Amino acid sequence: MKIARHSKIIELINQYDIETQEELADKLQEAGYKVTQATISRDIRELKLTKIADGIGRSRYAVLENKNQNMSEKYTRVLKDAFLSMDMAQNILVIKTVSGMAMAAAAALDELNWEEIVGCIAGDNTIMCAVKSVDETLLLMEKIRRILEN
Repeated sequence: MKIARHSKIIELINQYDIETQEELADKLQEAGYKVTQATISRDIRELKLTKIADGIGRSRYAVLENKNQNMSEKYTRVLKDAFLSMDMAQNILVIKTVSGMAMAAAAALDELNWEEIVGCIAGDNTIMCAVKSVDETLLLMEKIRRILEN
C-alpha cells in the first residue's frame, strides 16, 4: 500500500501544483487513499520531496534532484534513446530496446541505483530487470515513464 501511495504522490505532484500537505492529502483522499497528516509528512520525507518556486510567487512540491545530476542525465538519455517498450511479468520488468542497445540501457539502469532493481540482464534488444516485488515493479515502470516523458 505504501509503495502504491508513494507512486500516486509522485504522479500527483507532477500533475498538479501542490503547495501544502493539506492539498496533497486532499488529492490522495480523492484518489481513494486514507491518509493522516503524519503519514503525508513521513511520505514527503521518505520520497525526498522539496518545495520549489514556480516563478509566480508560489511554491510547489517536487522530487529532490540527485546530487549526481549530470551522470543521471547521461544515463537517462541512453535509456530514452534505446527504449521501445516495457511489460511486467510479476516482479520481472522486461524492456524492449533498439537492436544492439540493450546492454547500454541495462548498464544505465544499474547505474541509476534505483532501490527497486535487484539487477539487470541484457541481450541484444531485451533487458530483464529483477525487481524486489510486484508493487515495486509498478513503481519502477512509473519512474521509467516519467524519464521518457521528460
